[in-house]
Amino acid sequence: MQTRTLGRTGPTVSRLGLGAMAMSGAYGEADRTESIATVHAALDAGVTLIDTADFYAMGHNELLLAEALRGRNRDDYKLSVKFGMLRGPGPEFGGHDGRPEAVKNFLAYSLTRLGTDYIDTYRPARLDPAVPIEETVGAIKDMIDAGHVRHLGLSEVDAETIRRAHAVHPVADLQIEYSVISRAVEADVLPTLRELGIGLTAYGVLGRGLISGHWSAGRTAGPGDSRAFGPRFSGGNVEHNLALVDALRRVAEAKGCTVAQLVIAWVAAQGDDIVPLVGARTRERLTEALPAADLALTADDLTDIEKAVPPGAARGDRYPSAFMRDLGVGN
Repeated sequence: MQTRTLGRTGPTVSRLGLGAMAMSGAYGEADRTESIATVHAALDAGVTLIDTADFYAMGHNELLLAEALRGRNRDDYKLSVKFGMLRGPGPEFGGHDGRPEAVKNFLAYSLTRLGTDYIDTYRPARLDPAVPIEETVGAIKDMIDAGHVRHLGLSEVDAETIRRAHAVHPVADLQIEYSVISRAVEADVLPTLRELGIGLTAYGVLGRGLISGHWSAGRTAGPGDSRAFGPRFSGGNVEHNLALVDALRRVAEAKGCTVAQLVIAWVAAQGDDIVPLVGARTRERLTEALPAADLALTADDLTDIEKAVPPGAARGDRYPSAFMRDLGVGN
């Protein structure tokens, strides 16, 4: 597995990272044994970056990873953890908390659940509009100085917020949705990251499965699957979006790869400062995704992908409207 360094000050990690959210029921029921086996398979394949959040199933994901990582050399993997999104006992979300005292509280719980002495990259999941980003970042800086955190990260914020945060402490990377159907980051955010020497970890590279080549027209999301509320999966939109996938499939077949491998490789090809996060929850999906790390796309390949899915071609927002207002960039 090749490696990439996230920004000027960030960690060196594998060219592909593993996103663990789906292992805790975000897309319907997940098998615990298979999830742990998938983490093990990823580590054995050379994946060193694992991304989670303290609010994924209210701590379930961190506890799951602690079990999966038990006995592994702590130097062999990097943990990226998001915090600050407030949850209730049901499916509701209750906003964001970026207060300094909350930052340290969230971190203490994550360290305990994960069974580790430090988090490699710690980041607010979203901007708390009631708290200046300088205060939130200042609290993370305190935790870096104390040795509980190694690097500062951000998630889903705009260019101005990145600059303000970076002025307090160097930002290693921004985590944000980036895929062939979600390219808003390219306008202002990506140039800002490159100006400041900040890396990008891209989630949603498969469009939550929509552009993986495995979603089909007429398929409905099962119980507990958040895609049931996704605008791009809704009637009218999904048919249009799957037509884009059909166009991508023709490019993939000519390249001798799967659609999933093609779109992951497309993200990786956008720059050596970008690391795609693959949200595999089974070894089967992980096995399909891993070859994308070595899939070299030519200029002609990139042109063909652009023709198949021009910027802005997808229909529907990437999140329901209630969540779109929390994002620093759009679709």
